[in-house]
Order: sequence, then C-alpha cells, then structure tokens
Amino acid sequence: MAEVVSPVPGAGRREPGEVGRARGPPVADPGAALSPQGEIIEGCRLPVLRRNQDNEDEWPLAEILSVKDISGRKLFYVHYIDFNKRLDEWVTHERLDLKKIQFPKKEAKTPTKNGLPGSRPGSPEREVKRKVEVVSPATPVPSETAPASVFPQNGSARRAVAAQPGRKRKSNCLGTDEDSQDSSDGIPSAPRMTGSLVSDRSHDDIVTRMKNIECIELGRHRLKPWYFSPYPQELTTLPVLYLCEFCLKYGRSLKCLQRHLTKCDLRHPPGNEIYRKGTISFFEIDGRKNKSYSQNLCLLAKCFLDHKTLYYDTDPFLFYVMTEYDSKGFHIVGYFSKEKESTEDYNVACILTLPPYQRRGYGKLLIEFSYELSKVEGKTGTPEKPLSDLGLLSYRSYWSQTILEILMGLKSESGERPQITINEISEITSIKKEDVISTLQYLNLINYYKGQYILTLSEDIVDGHERAMLKRLLRIDSKCLHFTPKDWSKRGKW
Repeated sequence: MAEVVSPVPGAGRREPGEVGRARGPPVADPGAALSPQGEIIEGCRLPVLRRNQDNEDEWPLAEILSVKDISGRKLFYVHYIDFNKRLDEWVTHERLDLKKIQFPKKEAKTPTKNGLPGSRPGSPEREVKRKVEVVSPATPVPSETAPASVFPQNGSARRAVAAQPGRKRKSNCLGTDEDSQDSSDGIPSAPRMTGSLVSDRSHDDIVTRMKNIECIELGRHRLKPWYFSPYPQELTTLPVLYLCEFCLKYGRSLKCLQRHLTKCDLRHPPGNEIYRKGTISFFEIDGRKNKSYSQNLCLLAKCFLDHKTLYYDTDPFLFYVMTEYDSKGFHIVGYFSKEKESTEDYNVACILTLPPYQRRGYGKLLIEFSYELSKVEGKTGTPEKPLSDLGLLSYRSYWSQTILEILMGLKSESGERPQITINEISEITSIKKEDVISTLQYLNLINYYKGQYILTLSEDIVDGHERAMLKRLLRIDSKCLHFTPKDWSKRGKW
C-alpha cells in the first residue's frame, strides 16, 4: 500500500515549485476554445504550466478532473498525464493553454440493460492499451541450487567479463536512498484480490482521484497529503486536520485536539515493544486487538499511498510501527503491515515512511526489520506485489546492498574462486529466491562462462557498494530484537 514528502529525481516524481509567468505557449483568450455550452468542462485535456525540478517552466499535457468557483474565480483540478498523481493540483485559468484544448469524445452508443441506447462521455485517449515489453535476460536464468563462482575482489585477480550491449549501468546505481511507498503502478494481469494492495483501478471515480485533505497536523509536523483518503466528509473542507500523534485520532480543530490530549494517556503506539536500540523502537500491533488505532493508521497512510484499499478490515493484519523517542514520548516515523497468514510468503503488505523522516535511511531500516522478522520465523519473504515506482527503487537498493555484502564477504579456499548458490543466498538473507535472481540480473552480475555461472564483481559495482554502505548509518541490531512468532493457523480466530 508499504509510505511528507521529499522530492524524488526522475520524470513523474517531481515536486512543482512556485509557478510564475511562462516563456512558453501563449495563453489564449478565455473565450477562444470553450465547450458548446461556453465553459471548460471536466475531461478536457490541454497543456498546463508548471515548474519542473530544475525550476524551469514546462507545459505538460493535463486532464481537468474538476472545476470549482470561489468568489467568482474559477479553479481547475488537473492531473498531469504520465506524471504521478501526487503532483495533481488546483490551478488558475492563467496557467491553461486553451489553444490546444481537447474536448472529451463521446463514445459510440451502446445498448443499456433495458435495451435502450445510451452514451457516456470519455476523455481523449482514455482507452490506452498497455504495452508489454518482454526483456530477455543477458544470460540464462541460473538454477537455484547450481553453484556460481564469484571472482575475488583483489585487484590483480578480479576479472571483468565483457559487458553486453545496452546493459551498461552507472556506478552509483547502488547509492539510492529512497524511502518506500508501496502502491501499484505496474498492474499484473490477474491482481490478487485479498489483503491490502488490491490493484483493480476500474472502479476509480472522480472523487477518489482527487486529494481531499488540504493539510494534516501531526505532532510538531504539518504534512501535505498526496492522495485521497476516506476521512469523514465533514472534515475534508477544513484547512487543517488535527491528529493526535500517539493514538492517531482525528479532530476538526486545535481546541478539539487540546481537549483530547488532556484525556489521552498514550505516549507510544499500543501493542508490544519488540525492538529498541538508542532512540529507535518498533511496536507490534494486532489489527484485531487494537482496531481503532489500526484503522486510524490506515487512514493516515492512504494520504500518501495511492493504491492502498484497506481501511477498516484490519483483523487479518499485524502492524509494525517504528518510532523515535524523546522526552515527550515515542513519535511515529513509519510503519509496515503484514498478513498474519500469507500463502504467497509476503512479509510486507504496506510500508510507509512519513515525510519528515524521508531520505534519512528509515525506509531501508523498515525493510531490513521486515527481513529480520522473517529470519526469526525461519522463512523467506517478499513484499506484496506489485510495488510502486518508489517502492521498487527502495527494495532493489536494499536487495542489491544485502546480496553484495554476502558476495564480497566470501573467502576463497585452496586458491579457488569462492562458490555460492541462489538457495544459500536466499537462506542467509531471507530474501525470496525470485528476488535474488532478479537483483543479480538487474546488477548484470550473472555471466555464463565455460559451462558454469559466474558472478563478476566489477570495480564500479564494488566502489558503488562501498560508497552506499558508508552512507547507511542506520542498521537493525538482531540482538535488540525480542520477538516470538505466533502460529496463526492454530488459532480459531485472529
């Protein structure tokens, strides 16, 4: 559903700056390109002025999702096509390029249930066929039990296998420190319909496509939500929604919050503290025993997770909340949830790092903790699929660093190259075998040489890994974990 908000490099993940007058397409006269009724309507597409991450003006194509009138001035809620929904915003008329407006096309009339013809408007190019690209791996997929030789790291003995065309990777590809946001942008052909990451977007309506909360005050932080969250409708018109940072109960005013704080005796998340090192603690919360807190946590998380669909049925889930301690209490940093019983070996359903704590290594710490729990359970795990763009980035970075740590720690015996199997890597790290293989292929480490698989650690890979690990100051200490897994299959009810 997996984690306000620091800008992330890359197309579609950019935070807009202040938008001023543009040096781009001229803005047409307001009456130059209107609908037959004389107004810009929902479903129209046209270029809209925004500032990119380089503080330059650009005119990406956007779709108008809603129009509202405030004191005689019209505002338009736009979604930038091929950009993440978190960049959607209200814009004024001056930022619209009306010369290139595209009005919604009406679909061909089709029979309705009672046999009468009907029609409905659709946005231009609304029905877009998803292109499927099949990428052939550079080398055959290795067997999980066949040992692969690892070239040693000493400069003279290290061997570089010729790189394959089009597979060159930057040396800093392992230095990513993005925090996780588990939603789903890549939708599988048959999405899983249980748990908390249901990815079927066919039932989206105009309401859930628009941000409905302006601002959230949580403790000493004010957060600007990215996405729609189903808080009570009467709260969505407020300029600020106030949350108790310990029980996450919401109130409509600062006075309501202050009154609540005189009665709220919580100074940490409800549940068992199962990890503490320094100021970092993890609390395990049962979605059935602490239903109110779990539901409030899901409502908060939905503000920053596009495809999260679990809000109220929290009974089948456990929530692991990471906190930072000071004299006032344990302040929530992020969390992940997992199913009590998962037939697909999912060890994470949703994962989220709250905005004030992003890009500080907390995302990887959450991921590392989820795998530490899997190690105690004696299982291999994987996050619930599909992952969002940022979620995949964070997990791929964690998998890469963890696997390279294993490979670089191998020692040769009798002068021969060290050998290791996919199964052995999976058992040591608790990372599922499929994720190990995909990571090795992503790093372009697997080569087939003289009848055997060889993992080649180039200078760039080793140097990039060492730089990334120097930045990774936060790590989980397994000695500080006090966790006893439960066998939920033997319980009549969770």
